[in-house]
Amino acid sequence: MKILTVNAGSSSLKFNLISLPEEQELISGNFEKIGLTGGLYSIKINGSKIKKEIDMKNHKDAIELLIKELLDNKIIKSLTEIDGVGHRIVHGGNKYAKSVLIDDEVIKTIEELSSLAPLHNPANVMGIKAFKEALPDVPMVGVFDTAFHQTMGEEEYLYAVPYSWYKDEQIRKYGFHGTSHKYITKVMQEKLGKENVNLISCHIGSGGSICCIKDGKSFDTTMGFTPNAGLIMGTRCGDIDYSIIPYYMSKTGKTLEEVDTILNKKSGLFGISEEFSDHRDIENAMKEGNKQATLANNMYVNRIVDYIAKYYVKLEGHVDALVFTAGLGENAREFREAILTKLECLGIFVDLDLNNEIAGYLDKHEGLISKEESSVPVYVIPTNEELMLALDTYELIK
Repeated sequence: MKILTVNAGSSSLKFNLISLPEEQELISGNFEKIGLTGGLYSIKINGSKIKKEIDMKNHKDAIELLIKELLDNKIIKSLTEIDGVGHRIVHGGNKYAKSVLIDDEVIKTIEELSSLAPLHNPANVMGIKAFKEALPDVPMVGVFDTAFHQTMGEEEYLYAVPYSWYKDEQIRKYGFHGTSHKYITKVMQEKLGKENVNLISCHIGSGGSICCIKDGKSFDTTMGFTPNAGLIMGTRCGDIDYSIIPYYMSKTGKTLEEVDTILNKKSGLFGISEEFSDHRDIENAMKEGNKQATLANNMYVNRIVDYIAKYYVKLEGHVDALVFTAGLGENAREFREAILTKLECLGIFVDLDLNNEIAGYLDKHEGLISKEESSVPVYVIPTNEELMLALDTYELIK
């Protein structure tokens, strides 16, 4: 089967075409500035990249270009070769604990949940509707970023606010990056040869979250009602005392909307370093003796260590593996070393040679990086959310 995976933003569209069950990526790409001037798209086929500049009025235009590229590059001979389309949907609320075939009722529900993800769900629906128009006979599947975390219990997902907030307004922890954590769980189940794995999965990138996985299911996670909770991130503040917000507003005259923008887009690594949101820039600045960059890095390391230790206790020390994934987790060797060095009191020991062998620009991309005597084996595993989207779609339509 050939499965198309789609991640639609308000002005963007990312896609992959994957052949299953062999798990072969045939083509991938990204359309940018849809509905804006200066539109462009890039595609990757067999390691080669092609970039083109073209304005697109809407997602329908982008999909027409996508289909044209599939045909022109002989990836498919006709549209009948596309067996299914898997759509990444950011928020499924507490309605969806697994991926589902998309029908009119599902679309309506996703739209109703837009108040929980106003920047993402409307764009996701836009992509679904455009693909249903272009490929009316192809089954569509919704893969929800929140679904994997719906196995959390009330003790984990509720906040200590009036219970009516949850009953009436759906205010609770939802968690995100679920597709990535689900993929890591699948890989580790296969690698360790057991279904009921206990894992601490660290998805560390510009956005970051850690998931406590008990018996193969999400038990707790760092992101909350929104993706801004938990870890320090590239531009997000992570956990803070809520009283800071009204205090800062009273002192500065800033509006709630302005403060919300600061906490989501001007905080985190960027806010502390006062210059850098990309950790690669943080690393370079640290080498030059930049104290603010060093401070931002150390705060990020400490926050990750805090949550790993917390989840180690929640799993009562019965941890089958600690896994680093996503851009920073997969590529930043010194960053992983700094985290693991602080975990030595738990009997977790990094093997410096093994750790130094794994980074995105080296030949080796994954593997074990802990010493043999480590109480918990530590792995680097590249995440593959697109493959997880495709697998869920494949399982539902085959």
